[in-house]
Amino acid sequence: MGLQLMKITGYTDEEFQTPFEDPSSYSLMINPDTIKQQRTIDYNSVQAPDTSSSSQKFKSSPSDKLSFDIVIDCTGVVDPKRTSMFKEVTALENIVSKYNGEIHRPNFVSIQWGSNPPFKGVLTSFDVSYTLFRPDGSPLRAKISLSFNSYVSPKTAARQNNNASPDVTHLVDVEQGVTLPQLCQQVWKNSNYYVQVAKYNDLNKFRNMEGTEQLIFPPIIQPS
Repeated sequence: MGLQLMKITGYTDEEFQTPFEDPSSYSLMINPDTIKQQRTIDYNSVQAPDTSSSSQKFKSSPSDKLSFDIVIDCTGVVDPKRTSMFKEVTALENIVSKYNGEIHRPNFVSIQWGSNPPFKGVLTSFDVSYTLFRPDGSPLRAKISLSFNSYVSPKTAARQNNNASPDVTHLVDVEQGVTLPQLCQQVWKNSNYYVQVAKYNDLNKFRNMEGTEQLIFPPIIQPS
């Protein structure tokens, strides 16, 4: 198998099903030598009662970030058919950063390299540095720094998380004064599951849960 070049493809829908058509993808001339992928988790700092210490309550997982530099070389050494810097940069900009009037925003982007799973996201920054020039000042080589945030459509996120389903596990913060049936109603829109939740968490009280900070809401086996 020969060298596989990274390919960046634009899509006009948030489900990544309809490719952009002007053209739909851009193949790199030279693969990046470094790729940075960043993942963060946010927490709220909560003061524990009667103590100076605090605990970290899970808040959210922001979208993953992907960044890398690419080199466009129009000297003819890398690819004698790709010698126009203007065409190269414009083609890439059209896919990743140019405002698309049909969807009223820039395209959604899929980044694929070899057999690795594609990174699906949206562009957050596009920085160009020209490093080599012809005698007339026109650029021959450029380094472009690209940064992306991953993107999951609300529909896909709801399908993946399925937050209202009793068939998945939930970790739930317990607020003072809230009863277990009320929590079941908030999480599952059904207060009748409180007995199963209490049994799973070894609770012997349903209404006064003072001292309980978190509960595990397990998958509920529903009658067939």
